[in-house]
This record gives sequence, C-alpha cells and structure tokens, in this order.
Amino acid sequence: MLIDWYYYLMLAVVDVEANFLVVKAYQYTSLTSVMLLDCWSIPCVIFLTWIFLKTKYGLWKFVGVAICVAGLVLVVFSDVHASDHEAGSNPVKGDMLVIAGSTLYAVSNVSEEFLVKKAERVELMAMLGTFGAVVSACQISILERNELKSIHWTAGAVLPFLGFALAMFLFYSTVPVILKISGSTMLNLSLLTSDMWAVLIRIFAYHQKVDWMYFIAFGAVAVGLVIYSGGSKIDANIAQVAEAKEGDEESVVNNLVQ
Repeated sequence: MLIDWYYYLMLAVVDVEANFLVVKAYQYTSLTSVMLLDCWSIPCVIFLTWIFLKTKYGLWKFVGVAICVAGLVLVVFSDVHASDHEAGSNPVKGDMLVIAGSTLYAVSNVSEEFLVKKAERVELMAMLGTFGAVVSACQISILERNELKSIHWTAGAVLPFLGFALAMFLFYSTVPVILKISGSTMLNLSLLTSDMWAVLIRIFAYHQKVDWMYFIAFGAVAVGLVIYSGGSKIDANIAQVAEAKEGDEESVVNNLVQ
C-alpha cells in the first residue's frame, strides 16, 4: 500500500457521515432546501483545495462557478414558482444537516483528490469501500436498527435499496477518475446537473409538467461548466497578453532612453 490504512479509515468515516447526514435531512426539510444548501460544498472545496492542494483559481474559473450556482438558484426559484415543494417537519434541523453533510462532502472529495493523485485509484476504491462498509454496518447496528425493523421488506421496498446501491456503485467507481483528471471543484460543479436530470425523470417516468425555468437553469449550469473547464486556458492567454504588453512598453521606454 502506498498510503497508510488509517488515512483511508478516517476518509471512510467522513464520507459515510456526509451521505448519512444529507439523506437524513430529507426527513426534515424540503427537496428545494437540500438542492440550495448542497451548494455550500462548492466554496468549501475551493477553499480546501486552495489551502491544502495549492490549487490556483483564475478569474474565469470563478465566473464559471458563479454561473453554475446561478443556474441552481434558478431551479430553486422554479420550484417556488411552481409551488412544487413541502416545508418539511423540521426545516431548521434538516437545513443544518445538509450544511454539515455538504461540508463533510467537501472534505471527502478534496481528500480523495489528494489520495488518488498520490496513490492509485484501485487502492483508494478498495480501502474506501472496505472501511466504508464497516463504518456503515456499525452505524446501522447502533443508530438505525429500530428504523430498519419498522420497514416491511416487500419487493416494492427492496427495489429502491437496490437502485440506490447500483447508483452509488457507479458513482464511486467514476469519481476517482474525474478527481484525477479535473479535480474536486469540477466534480462538485458537475454534480449540480443531477438536479436537472431529475427533470427528465419527472417528465418521462412520472409524466409531470415542469416549469420553463428548469431548462434555462440547465443551460446555465452547462455554460458554467464549459467556462470553468476552459478557464485555465483563458486566464493563461490573458496573462500572456499582459506580459507581451509589458514587454512592448519596456522596449519602447528603452528605445526612448537610447
């Protein structure tokens, strides 16, 4: 192993608790609130990568981030406009759970980015999956045992669990690849599109009508991702133009002095 095992154990604890807190929040607050507050992970990721990974962000990267967040805010406004949300049983508690979970998501994603670049993807996935399963089993046996007993394990109840397990398997299999190529900030920005894809499910699976703002929001997020992914080249070109301009000014001054 390239990384000591206890680092993977700490990462597994953070990752499991992040998922637990956000999923738990759905019991208390609305989907709209979860969508909005989940954006808190983005500034957290930017701050953590800047401090610990020494990632440099140019102006156009911040522009891309702002456009992506604006697109998600449009989704929230469309939900409000369509009156498509419920307040929840305890919105304040649910919102606090989402904020805490989003912060832990940021810590987990930045840690995974560091580990996958320092070690390798296979080792990260093997250790995170192993320790994550142990931590989840311990937490279920301690905290959620009574809730599991209250579930009637029919086919209708098993299928959602299987679907969630498949989704998480695919998610955690592709995340290290994205982290190694694009970094944790790009990952969190891309995850904003998950709220947009929910629109397609509502339209084609449940035959529900959606507000027109959804499509503008999806376009905004897509444009923001393109700007962010190309931000490094844009900032580099601006820096080259500035350096060339400074060089021309210096040559003019030298010629005048001579």
